This record gives sequence, C-alpha cells and structure tokens, in this order.
Amino acid sequence: MLEAWIDRHRLEAGCDEAGRGCLAGPVTAAAVVLHPEFAEQLVSEGVLNDSKKMTKAKRDELRIEIEANAHAWSVTHVSPDEIDRINILNASFAAMRRSVRALAVKPEFVLVDGNRFRSSEGLPEYGCYVKGDERFASIAAASVLAKTHRDAFMLELHVTFPQYGWDSNAGYPTKQHRSAIREHGITMHHRTSFRQLPEQMNLFC
Repeated sequence: MLEAWIDRHRLEAGCDEAGRGCLAGPVTAAAVVLHPEFAEQLVSEGVLNDSKKMTKAKRDELRIEIEANAHAWSVTHVSPDEIDRINILNASFAAMRRSVRALAVKPEFVLVDGNRFRSSEGLPEYGCYVKGDERFASIAAASVLAKTHRDAFMLELHVTFPQYGWDSNAGYPTKQHRSAIREHGITMHHRTSFRQLPEQMNLFC
C-alpha cells in the first residue's frame, strides 16, 4: 500500500520519468505536489499505483483527477537530440530537475523514483527511493503524469509517422517497431545513440 507522504508537515514533491528505454521520442519527467488530504484520499481509495501496473483508461482518468486536484504539477520533455548529446541517464536527470523547477511552488523535499539522482544548485533536498512509484503517492502520481503525457506526445507523432506504430508501442523496442525501422529506416525522432536494430541502421526518412 502506498504511503501518502513521508512528513505531512513538509511540502513534498514526487518525481518520476517515462520513456527511458525507448528507441524514439523524448524522455519525459513529471513532478507532483499533492495536498495531504488529496494524497490520503488517493491512498484510501486504492486507485493510485505505479502507472505501469494500471490500464490506459485508468491512467487517463487519474491524469485528469491529479491535474485538477494537485497542489502543483509539471511535465517536461527532453528531446532525442539532447538524449544523444548527453546520454539517457543525464537526460533523465535533466528532465526531472526541469520538472521540479517548473512547479508553481517550491517544494521543501523531493522524492525521486529510483536509486540515484544528480541534483543542481537551487534544487531542494531530495531522497531516492527504489520502486518509489509503488511506495509513495506523490511519486505514483508523477509516474501517471509522465506516462500519460509522453504517450499523448507519441500519439501526435504517430499521425505523421504511422508506420512505426507509436500509437501502441510509444517508441519502445517492440517487434513491430523494429520491423518498421528495418523497412523504413529511422526518423529525426529516433535516438541515434541507441542501437535501433541488431545490425544497426543509419538510414533516415
């Protein structure tokens, strides 16, 4: 069961990212500050969890509820170009830092999903929590926003590049996605620093 907070009397933000293992599209991070009462409600109702364990319909429903009732929230994308320049780990850290900075309020503490994070000047104190999206409401909420916003972004790209199936695979290395890369080459939305295929292609649409 999720915990609603670590310290109820402190302004806490949860932070998580989505899209780290994708072949195409951005890495997306979200930061969420929940009112204690709203966090308690989400936990008591049992509706919130790690976004990967929820259906798309439930994630989309919760996105609306979180955005309407959170004390503050933000979502940022780091592009494939920047991922290729600084590597995916640094890009994930950058996305999370930018999301925390983009919050309408400055939290006193940040709960980061995972086992490491690289902070920078001006950011609040933080803690890293392995499987934090299964442990804390604020991180689970951030997980939902990061996932749903990134999926929506990839759905927009799918309109222009339907052959890659981004409406269903969201840029992840599925058999369908890799078959399309083999047939059509890669786009400007693919991450050239990633191994797109076992034989590695350098063709661009």
